[in-house]
Amino acid sequence: MIIKKKELAAKTLKVGKGRIKFVKLRLDEIKEAITKQDIRDLVLSGAILVKPIKGRRVNEKRKNKKGPGKIKKKVNKRKKDYVKITRKLRKHVKHLKKQGEISNEEFKKLRKEIRNKSFKSKTNLKLNIEGKSKGK
Repeated sequence: MIIKKKELAAKTLKVGKGRIKFVKLRLDEIKEAITKQDIRDLVLSGAILVKPIKGRRVNEKRKNKKGPGKIKKKVNKRKKDYVKITRKLRKHVKHLKKQGEISNEEFKKLRKEIRNKSFKSKTNLKLNIEGKSKGK
C-alpha cells in the first residue's frame, strides 16, 4: 500500500522513488491520500519529504570527441604507411653509405632512428643528416 503511495508521489513530484521519504508519524494521512493534489498538499504540510540529489550529476550535453586530432587511422593503413616510409628511408641511407657520404657508425645510427620513426619523410631525413654534418 505504501509502495503505491510512494510511486504516486514520485510521479506527481517528477522525482525518483528513492528520493521520496515519508514521515513515520503521519503515515495515516499518507495512506488516505488518493489524488495527486492530496500528495501535493502533504508535501506542503511536511508529511512527505523529497531528498536532495546527492553526488555530482551535471546534465551537460557531452561534447563529441571526434575532432580531426582524435580520429585514428585503421591499423592496416598505419602499417602500410610505416612500411612505405621505412623502405624509402632505408634505401636512401643505403645509397648514401654506398657513395661514402656517411660512415658505418652513422649508417647504423640512422637505421635505428628510422626504425623508431624519428623521421616523417625523406626530406626530414636529409635535413637531419645535413644538420649533423654541419655540426662537425
